[in-house]
Amino acid sequence: MHRIPRVLALAAALAAVAALASPAHARPPKVELGVRPYYLIDEMTPGALKSRLEQCEDGPFHKTKFSIGHRGAGLQIPEHTKESYEAAARMGAGILECDVTFTNDRQLVCRHSQCDLHTTTNILAIPELAAKCSVPFTPADPATGTPATASCCTSDITLAEFKTLCGKMDAFNPNATTVEEFMDGTPDWRTDLYSTCGTLMSHAESIALFDDLGVDFTPELKAPSVPMPFQGDYTQEEYAQQMIHEYRVAGIAPHRVYPQSFSLEDVRFWIANDPMYGRQAVYLDDSYDTDPNFDPSDPSTFSPSMRELKAEGVNIIAPPMWVLLTTQGNVIVRSNYARAARAAGLDIITWTLERSGRLIEDMKGTGDTFYYQTTLDAIHNDGDMYTTLDVLAQDVGIMGIFSDWAATVTYYANCMGL
Repeated sequence: MHRIPRVLALAAALAAVAALASPAHARPPKVELGVRPYYLIDEMTPGALKSRLEQCEDGPFHKTKFSIGHRGAGLQIPEHTKESYEAAARMGAGILECDVTFTNDRQLVCRHSQCDLHTTTNILAIPELAAKCSVPFTPADPATGTPATASCCTSDITLAEFKTLCGKMDAFNPNATTVEEFMDGTPDWRTDLYSTCGTLMSHAESIALFDDLGVDFTPELKAPSVPMPFQGDYTQEEYAQQMIHEYRVAGIAPHRVYPQSFSLEDVRFWIANDPMYGRQAVYLDDSYDTDPNFDPSDPSTFSPSMRELKAEGVNIIAPPMWVLLTTQGNVIVRSNYARAARAAGLDIITWTLERSGRLIEDMKGTGDTFYYQTTLDAIHNDGDMYTTLDVLAQDVGIMGIFSDWAATVTYYANCMGL
C-alpha cells in the first residue's frame, strides 16, 4: 500500500464535515419519470419492442443500477451540480457519476474536465476569478474569423473559490465578442430553464449526497490538464489514491463504488493498491481515439486483448455505444468487440444515451453522430433510441448504461426486469 500523502488529512476532514452536514437517514426520492420515455415510445416504429414498452406505461417504476446518471441529468440541468444529481436520482438512476479533478489547493471536485470552468460555470463573469484563468477571455475577431477563446481550470483556483461559482449548461459561443455572449451558447435542443445557479460540489460532498439519495457511486478520475507532479510533488498516484481514500473516510463499502478511468495505469494502480475497490474499477476504453489500428470488427487490433485485460484483474470495460454495435441488413446487432469482451468474461458498461440530442438530426447528418456512427443506416426516428438500448441490453448484455436523462433508461430497465 502506498503511503497516504499529507494532503489527504485535509481531504479526510472535509469528507467528515460533508457527511455530518447531511441528514443521516434521508429518504431516497420517489421515482418519477416524466413525459420523455412516453414520447420516445410513441415515436417508435410499430413492432414487438414498442408493444412491450407500451404495456409498462403504468409502472410501477423503481431505482435501478442499470440506469447510471451521467454527470447527473445534463440533458436539461447543469451537469455535476447538486440539482442535476438530485434530478437523476429522482428519475431512478441507481448509480451517479462525479467526474473527479483537483483544485489549486489539491482538493477533489466534480467537473467533467479540469479546464472546463469557462463553459460550465459563471467564472468569466466574476472579474477577480476570471483574472486567475489559465487563458483569459479573448473575443472573436469577425474580420479574421478568429473564434473567441478562454480556458479556466479548477487548478487555477482554491476549493473555497470554486464553491462560489454557479453551474450552467456546458456550452459557449465561439463567435462571442463579449463575456456575456461567450457564456450564452446552449444548443437549442437543450434548455436554460433550470440554469439559474447550479450548486457546485466537492467530491466529498457528492459522496455524502449520493449516500443520502440511496444510490451507488461511479467516480471518474479525470486526466490532469496540468503537468504532473502538480506543484512539484502531487503525483498521479497520490491523486488516484486520494479519490479512493475519500470513500474510505466516508465509510462507503467498496461494493458500492465503481471507480473509472480512461487511463489503464490508473485502473492497474487501484487493482494493485486498493484491491477491494479495484475489483469494480471500470476501464473506459478509448482505443478508438488513441490507437490508429483499432477496428471494433477485428479483435486482432485490440491492444491489450480482452483476455489480457481480464488476466490483469480488469473486470469491467466501458467503450462508447457505437463500438459495441454494428448493422447487418439495416438491423442493429452486436459488434465483434462486444463478442470478444463477453467471451473473455468482462462485464460491460457503455456511454452515453441522451447525449447527442435528437436522433432525427443525426440521421440528416446535422447532429452529433458520434454515439450512433456505426448504426445510422438502421435508425429511422427518435424512438430508435430504445431500439439501440434493447440491442445493448439483450444482445450485448451490458450491465448498465450512462444517460444524460436517466428516466429513459429507468423506464426500459423496469419494463424488462433488469
